[in-house]
Amino acid sequence: MDSLLQLNGINKKYGSKHALKNVTMEIKPGKIVGLLGSNGSGKSTLMKIVAGLVQPTSGVVSIVGLPVGQRSKGVVSFMPDRPLTEPWMKVRDALSFYQDFYEDFDITKAREMLQFMKLNEVDRVGILSKGMSERLQLTLALSRAASLYLLDEPIGGVDPVARGKILDAIVEYYNEDSSVIISTHLVRDIERIFDEVIFIRNGEVVMQEDVENMRIKNGKSVDDMFKEVFAE
Repeated sequence: MDSLLQLNGINKKYGSKHALKNVTMEIKPGKIVGLLGSNGSGKSTLMKIVAGLVQPTSGVVSIVGLPVGQRSKGVVSFMPDRPLTEPWMKVRDALSFYQDFYEDFDITKAREMLQFMKLNEVDRVGILSKGMSERLQLTLALSRAASLYLLDEPIGGVDPVARGKILDAIVEYYNEDSSVIISTHLVRDIERIFDEVIFIRNGEVVMQEDVENMRIKNGKSVDDMFKEVFAE
């Protein structure tokens, strides 16, 4: 099966600081992938490079065979760690905004997801709880017909009930011909949905492994492996 995402020798420097160091990896279609690392490990930088929002210092990224650029942005749906919506918007305004902005936005799917997420179209974005806001951002991101979904810390700061709803929605609504990369440091709460995990530390990929293989080979959960790899 062809690669959906390929990164070859990606480096990113900010002045003298290396945010990413020689990152090389590939992701196939049909995978939910955990991009796991502590805060400051390079997860968000890597996401932004794949999304085409940040340029690498060196190296090459391709998505469905396209170099990262204007065309690749059409096949990538990025949910950043900060909302793209405005507080004055109502939920339905946010849907209209995305529908106007993205040709591949599926308004029917979005409304179906709102019901699943227990969100009301007339509610104002500014009064939503943290968990409800995360559910709205996820609805917007997953309602695009993208090849690659990038979800940056989608369960950060939300309560366990909201986390469960968000994880259920990712599994239920992502397109199985596509792949999802989820960056997080909350491994135990989310590992049940991962097919594959990538551990990133100090800007370097230290492990990329199929989750079932990891459990069979090491007899450990992803969370246990994460703690072992990232122990100081």
